Amino acid sequence: MALDIGASPDGSETSKNPMLERCLNVLRDARNDSEQFAALLLVTKAAKAGDIDSKTRRRIFDAVGFTFPNRLLASKDPPEGCPGHMFQALGVTLIACFCTDPDLAQHPQVLNKIPAFNDVISACDSGDASCGSMIDEAYQCLGAILATPKGPRELVNRGALVTLCQVYVRHSYGYDQALHLLVGLLTAAETKCWQRAPSDLMGVLGTLSTEFQKAEDMTKFQLCEALRHFVPPLLPLGSGCLQSLYQGLSSILSSKLSASQRDPALKLAACLTQACGSEWIPTGRSGSKFFALLANLACVEVRLSLEELDLAEVDKKQELVAACYILMEHAILECTREEGSLLREVQKVQLVGILEEAFAAVVYYLRQAGREKLGDPFIFASVRILGAWLAEETSSLKQEICDLLPFLLHYAKLQFEAGKKGGSSLQSAGCRSGQEPIWHGDALRFLLPGLSHLTTEDRPRAILISEGAPALLCQYFSHQWEEFVSDLEAPSASDAVESTLQTACAIFLNFVVAVPELISREDCFIALMDTLLKSLPSWRPQGEHLGLAAGVTTLGLMMARKLSAHPGLQQTPEAKGFFSVTIAFLAEAHVAQPDPVGDSVVLQLAPAYEATWPTISELWLLGMQAFASCVPLFPWLPEVVLHSVWLQDLLGLLRCVAPTSVDSESVTAFQGVLVELARTSRPCREVIQQHQGAELANLYGMAALEQCLSQH
Repeated sequence: MALDIGASPDGSETSKNPMLERCLNVLRDARNDSEQFAALLLVTKAAKAGDIDSKTRRRIFDAVGFTFPNRLLASKDPPEGCPGHMFQALGVTLIACFCTDPDLAQHPQVLNKIPAFNDVISACDSGDASCGSMIDEAYQCLGAILATPKGPRELVNRGALVTLCQVYVRHSYGYDQALHLLVGLLTAAETKCWQRAPSDLMGVLGTLSTEFQKAEDMTKFQLCEALRHFVPPLLPLGSGCLQSLYQGLSSILSSKLSASQRDPALKLAACLTQACGSEWIPTGRSGSKFFALLANLACVEVRLSLEELDLAEVDKKQELVAACYILMEHAILECTREEGSLLREVQKVQLVGILEEAFAAVVYYLRQAGREKLGDPFIFASVRILGAWLAEETSSLKQEICDLLPFLLHYAKLQFEAGKKGGSSLQSAGCRSGQEPIWHGDALRFLLPGLSHLTTEDRPRAILISEGAPALLCQYFSHQWEEFVSDLEAPSASDAVESTLQTACAIFLNFVVAVPELISREDCFIALMDTLLKSLPSWRPQGEHLGLAAGVTTLGLMMARKLSAHPGLQQTPEAKGFFSVTIAFLAEAHVAQPDPVGDSVVLQLAPAYEATWPTISELWLLGMQAFASCVPLFPWLPEVVLHSVWLQDLLGLLRCVAPTSVDSESVTAFQGVLVELARTSRPCREVIQQHQGAELANLYGMAALEQCLSQH
């Protein structure tokens, strides 16, 4: 400790504080522990942590170092007549002084004392005034560590998170400081906190919820502000805190409040809704009334905020508006839910009108600010919630949406391209930090359901085509398809990616049906066809992926009709593999089964198709029509059919089942394929004749097939 800490020549605090300078001189000249201890007492008395500048704090640290404070913290034997924690208290005071320097606060020698600080705040008797002071300084040290870049991780790893939770649940001395630190920890490292100490955090949530329900003064609003940080990403519906949270929020939102009182309640409600849907709200009249009020308040807040002409004011309200977006999204879900909705029909009608006004404000805001704030997460959140609305409602705000489409496509394209280049992930603005990061390209994912509806209408479809939507969607599909195929070997492929691909297929089919010439005109569809030709042969769709299989195979067949001259479809191995996959999908949909109520054999859906048939039956019929149209365009295709034995199996199926069990649409679909095979291929016609094709045509009323066979 023989360091030169003489008077500072640069006018620092020691030059202005002669007493402190003398103390440092004494500390410099100390010859043993007793003299050093006495000098340290003088230093701590002369220099409160907040009363000196950083240079002086550094001089004190240079004079003291960590060795002696470490010994003080570890000492258990104070001098006779002194408090039992005197040495420890002095050590904590010194470290607290050091921690006011951010560089020292993240020093390994400070970080390794986190367990000691934990012991201080959880074990000391706060009835002793000096012990209370030591606890306060321990909290000061933990707070300083939390403010450093690596501090939150260190506090979690070294037990501070658990200790702070226990302190708050027990309401030990300084529990209000513990709560403040817990909020900071959850803000900085929510995922890590919930991974490390879920039961302890749930204990705090339970305590806070009870206090929140019972509070009748301003404390209620302070608790409301803190509570949203303690709602886990997934909150079990059986949690006892839900009833308390509902009752506490109900009492707040049903009262006349200022904005500063109402806003935390909306944010907390949004966090609860994000964590467990609307299940935290009880069913019945009271819950219905509460949810309608909650949704109304959210819509009104969005209108008031986004119709502001001053964009700077909007920026200040982003967190609140993003929370309202969450409530609006669940309001849409409740309005569209046919069974089990919280809302009565009259409430749904009223709420849809209010939602429409709120989304008019969202559209207005995006038109005003969208192109100026392309990198702002709040724009992403606004586009996302608009996508949720468009997925369910495209009949309202038609003109406004059409006017906004060029921006939406421009935004989606920029985000997708940034995502492909490995740009930083973009987190959706929300009611709290720690939400799942969303990469840039996913902006388009939230728009796809709405685009699926819009591409069925002439005007928005024309706008989308003119703005380059087909090329963007083809690129996006290929990117998502690669991700889906690469995940097939994993325990479970991403449901979100699969759903996205299905929706994209629906959009492409809308283009194919409404504007068929577009397929041969736009090069992007040739690239998309190549993607399917290369990847489909290696993908053998199973039952869990039949929805996607229906979309992809039907789309491929529809495009193949318009791209028959494409080199990739000229009897290449990829083309044969592609048609083999489509044949498998079409052929395996039906089986012959004994009639459960009679002696006959009837045509039934294959078990693997039953669950998804309501959503894929139309695609199967369209696929059958498209396949029949492809037969005369590809002279080699009948050979693939014969090799697959689909033709033989289909004729055998029709021969063994009761004709009355085959519906008229299926009869038409089967006949279309049989007629084209018979017209195009002599070997196929011979197989049909060998399997009593003429008799089957007569039996099923397939006049076109009967006529075709009679002509040869």
